[in-house]
Amino acid sequence: MVVVRSNFLCLLLIFLSLSPSSHSITEAEALLQFKASITNTGALDSWIPDTLPCPPEGNTWVGLSCANGQVRTITLFNLGLAGTIDTKPLEQLPGLKFIIMANNSFEGSIPGFNLLADLKAFYISSNKFSGEIPSDYFANMKALKKLWLDNNEFSGKVPESITQLPILRELRIENNQFSGPIPPLQQESLADLDMSNNKLEGEIPDYLLRFNATAFKNNPGLCSEKLGIKCNNIAPTPDSGDASDSQKSQSPPPEDYSTALKATWIFLGVVVILLALSIIIKTKRKEDSFTQLGKENLDEAVQVSIPSSKKTLSSSPRNGVSGSPNLSKKSGSSNVGGRLGNDLVVVNDEKGVFGLSDLMKAAAEVLGNGGLGSAYKAMMSNGVSVVVKRMREMNTMPRETFDTEMRRIGALKHKNILTPLAYNYRKDEKLIVSEFVPKGSLLYILHGDRGVSHSELNWQTRSKIIRGIARGMGYLHSEFPSYQLPHGNLKSSNVLLGSNYNPLLSDYAMYPLVNTTQSAQAMFAFKSPEAVLYQQVSLKSDVYCLGILILEILTGKFPSQYLNNQKGGTDVVQWVRTALSEKRELELIDPEIAGASAPSLEQMEKLLRIGAACTENDQEHRLDMEEAIRRIEEIQV
Repeated sequence: MVVVRSNFLCLLLIFLSLSPSSHSITEAEALLQFKASITNTGALDSWIPDTLPCPPEGNTWVGLSCANGQVRTITLFNLGLAGTIDTKPLEQLPGLKFIIMANNSFEGSIPGFNLLADLKAFYISSNKFSGEIPSDYFANMKALKKLWLDNNEFSGKVPESITQLPILRELRIENNQFSGPIPPLQQESLADLDMSNNKLEGEIPDYLLRFNATAFKNNPGLCSEKLGIKCNNIAPTPDSGDASDSQKSQSPPPEDYSTALKATWIFLGVVVILLALSIIIKTKRKEDSFTQLGKENLDEAVQVSIPSSKKTLSSSPRNGVSGSPNLSKKSGSSNVGGRLGNDLVVVNDEKGVFGLSDLMKAAAEVLGNGGLGSAYKAMMSNGVSVVVKRMREMNTMPRETFDTEMRRIGALKHKNILTPLAYNYRKDEKLIVSEFVPKGSLLYILHGDRGVSHSELNWQTRSKIIRGIARGMGYLHSEFPSYQLPHGNLKSSNVLLGSNYNPLLSDYAMYPLVNTTQSAQAMFAFKSPEAVLYQQVSLKSDVYCLGILILEILTGKFPSQYLNNQKGGTDVVQWVRTALSEKRELELIDPEIAGASAPSLEQMEKLLRIGAACTENDQEHRLDMEEAIRRIEEIQV
């Protein structure tokens, strides 16, 4: 008996000693198992055996972000991956908090992300997932804040367990085939919701009416009188009883209903046509020579005051037509410049002073539309060419506050900063006037029909541009130390090149002036990892933008980060990071400068490493602006 017990204990000990090794694997092994479960994995070539996914020197595998030596985020965005996802290996990653697998070709039912109970966010948008999601799928994901299932082929009811996510902030399920009623999403934390383009039915709950009607559009069965969404066919409630029968008896026959509906549409059509004609007639009456700046009236200009020069100009006759009345004498106009938002306020008179009347008489050329507004070129009577930016998405700050901010910006003096000349304040839009820079933007010079010889855009010129950008950013960060984003929108289209390729930064310090929603959509700092994952921006978001610019200038590649869907261009961050870790620096340098500047390759490599350090996913490991500038200045050309 003793022998049997002894043998049993030995077997038990052997089993226990073997058990961990058979069930516990390293993070590298887990990720390789995950990679083996999917197809088209060419983009994951850096995921190879006998290497560490999170090495101490920071050269992580493609698509990974690490913290304390553990994988924290898996970002496999738009990499052409396919197949069905096996999440079982990912259970061996204890630090995993975020999964981003959007814009690929994964298919099948929803993967088992719900087994990863500590996930804070997962994005599987724009794949080919299909089928119903089990009602209790999300029951154990109490840490989940962001859930993006949009642009797939999911069907069935929206899982009831979504209502059990206590800190859910973002829910995106648009462009699927979900049906049935909206579950009771009563989380106060919910700040972003989109259920559009599904087959949902019933009345939109009152607690969701804080969201815009666009969050529910194209669900024919949904309705809400408060949001102006009507349902033609609402199923009777179980307790409606005879009332529903009575309602049915009073409802018109199908043919009569169809006739009534057609009549309603005809009536609405006539009303719309009459309104359109009325608007056209009024527009024609108000039209002035400034309509070339977007075909929109700038209010009935009365008197234009130039506070900085203490001069007052009256508007001239419109379009140069004889007999046209002077605008300052129009009925209903104010004689006090600025009360109706009709004054052009000069904040920098280095190029002379001018008023709105001068702009109205100037022929305008459309330059294009940017994230923060449309831009036009105009030649003033004094020979100065200016760019007028029409900003529609600025917040509703009072005129006095806006004036203070613009005067602060207009007082900036730095050779790498393009200082605005004037502004026009209106409630629904603002005009910002700056000097026109003939050579154009760095984006155009690098990637467009350059119109310059390759010898001009040589290594010396590019290094000069990088140093100038860095110095300009240093100046902005010293002038606006309290701003979260002293620049906020640094990218190659907002770097203008003056004479001798001196870089001039534009579109800066706009973050406090722009609507929150619009800034998140239009400002490049919101493409930084912390903004994408956590909706947080900081001074280091500007550093990230600087890093992208450095990599763009040295590689000559158009960054995919500039594109909203990142379809196109080159992911310069991952490309550079991978090549540097594999000692393939020469592959990164734009051939136009690599061959002609062989003695400077060491300096180019140093700049590449600075760019990579500025684009680290983890803010704690990213350089701050002061250190980045110091390292750039140390490189001798």
